[in-house]
Amino acid sequence: MPLKKLNFKPGVNREMTRYSNEAGWYESDKVRFRQGLPEKIGGWTRISSAFFRGICRSLNSWISNSGVKFIGLGTNLKFYVESGGSYFDVTPIRRTSTAGAVTFAATNGSTLVTVTDTDHGAIGNDFVTYSGAVSLGGALTPAVLNAEFQVVSFISDDSYTINVPIIANASDTGNGGTATTGAYQVNTGPAVVLPTNGWGAGAWGLGAWGQSVASLQGIRLWNQSNFGEDLVYAPSGGPIYYWDASLGAANNRGIPVSTIAGASDVPLEANYIITSDIFRFVFAFGTNLIGSTVVDKMFVRWSDQEDVANWTPDATNQAGSIRLSRGSEIVTAIQARQELLVWTDSALYSFQYVGAPAVWATQIVGNNTSIASQNARAFANGMCFWMGKDGFYMYDGRTQTLRCDIRRYIFDNMNKEQVSQIFAGTVEAFSEVWFYYCSKLSTVVDSYVIYNYVEDVWSYGSLQRSAWLDSGLLDYPIAATYSHNIVEHENGIDDNELNITQPIPSFIQSGEFDLEDGDRVMFAWRCLPDVNFYGCTCTNPTVNMTFQPRYSSGSPYNDPLSVGGISTGPVTRTTTIPVDVYTGQVDIRVRGRQMSLRLDSQDVGTTWQFGSPRLEIRPDGRR
Repeated sequence: MPLKKLNFKPGVNREMTRYSNEAGWYESDKVRFRQGLPEKIGGWTRISSAFFRGICRSLNSWISNSGVKFIGLGTNLKFYVESGGSYFDVTPIRRTSTAGAVTFAATNGSTLVTVTDTDHGAIGNDFVTYSGAVSLGGALTPAVLNAEFQVVSFISDDSYTINVPIIANASDTGNGGTATTGAYQVNTGPAVVLPTNGWGAGAWGLGAWGQSVASLQGIRLWNQSNFGEDLVYAPSGGPIYYWDASLGAANNRGIPVSTIAGASDVPLEANYIITSDIFRFVFAFGTNLIGSTVVDKMFVRWSDQEDVANWTPDATNQAGSIRLSRGSEIVTAIQARQELLVWTDSALYSFQYVGAPAVWATQIVGNNTSIASQNARAFANGMCFWMGKDGFYMYDGRTQTLRCDIRRYIFDNMNKEQVSQIFAGTVEAFSEVWFYYCSKLSTVVDSYVIYNYVEDVWSYGSLQRSAWLDSGLLDYPIAATYSHNIVEHENGIDDNELNITQPIPSFIQSGEFDLEDGDRVMFAWRCLPDVNFYGCTCTNPTVNMTFQPRYSSGSPYNDPLSVGGISTGPVTRTTTIPVDVYTGQVDIRVRGRQMSLRLDSQDVGTTWQFGSPRLEIRPDGRR
């Protein structure tokens, strides 16, 4: 019987059964599609040996007027500006106590110190820096105390505990001096969504009177946006801060916008902020009304043009506000082509600059749509893509639902309590949008789905990342890791997250194919592979091909898979001159009515692209 050429359809499809997905791909990991063919994704390399504290959820890159490259990073513990491979702490100070307000009490034989400071406002994991302290007596000298500490535990509104780096002795008691002050950084937030229970845990009016209710405490998310060479940034639900790039990255914390000279009616807090790219207005979404401390989650305010500090509407400026009508809260926004796209929890709005007196015109461009989280959207090639709570969407002047071949698999495999961790990013070099999410049993982001918007195909896999940025200012897309560093993706072909070269295991597995209509048992005994090893850095890269047969679409895979002990074989490149020369034939002995093909690699220095192999099959009876 002649060789059977296996031409698989591009993309992974799990919306149908393995058997109905004949000539298609069904499972994948660390694989993308290019020109319709599956290939291993690129590797990643860390940008420096430095590390930051906390889990990063926000990345932004820009260049100062003097040509210095910066990357802003917002974690659940701090906010940093990266420059030259170093992470500079620019977390704003929310409160500085008066001189002498801070006192210490140490316990003999312990590193735990109790700090007293009336109305300190700190919570567990917060950071505070002391100055002006004198020795408590023995080991706790000024050099020990006048430093930054992380709060260990909250005791009361007036006291908390810290750990010092040395053990106190019997003489370490007292107040530490009459001039001691504490500079408290912005409160930290959770790295994952935490369940809470008790009176007041849920929304107002939720649950029966006198009964506790269950609720969820959201993760710490930062918003950041450039204002020229400077940075405007804010924690969700917090005040807006300003970082002046001209002062450099070292020893330069952001300051509240409300403290800038000429500041007027600056929002007290906002759920999300953004700067309009061309017209230079700063927007606050989900903020307080002017002259009120009450926050309206559907209220939008914007500053005067070219003025980050003036938010008072006047006949002589263009500051203003509007309340959106569809939904219960504004979730996020993004800069698109000559418009801002703004999502509520049930609609998509377009904001377009029209000049005075209205300044910004709004219209609904998507109704009865949702977005999973603040970071679950990305803009590429003039189109915006986002993940909703039950599907994927696209806006290119009109809102439409994306056809998704793995929708059911993705949303059934998702931890719905952790949807606020979902984020999206682009790899424009390959025309891709990546969506990252927490799998069903995970509280960290460990899974992704890729949409190739040029070829209209999907793939998926597993990878732990917490934030993503693809920018023309950078050589490669970058991502934040749970190892507390930044890596460049598509840089190399291996895993160098920790500066130790490790392999990136990858695989793809097909749906099932059969002989004729599947009424005959087939015997496969030889495969002629079609693999491209272009880009490999090892001498003899290898991928493994495995054929998995079964006798009917409802039966398990054969056990053992093979007839005579052979169901898999390596395909190894032996030379690259003049073209790739590799294993020309894989000998197998498998029998079944249906078969699936799996290709995988496990080695350092290996990358591959899979084509159209040929399989020698002969009928083996109808039993």
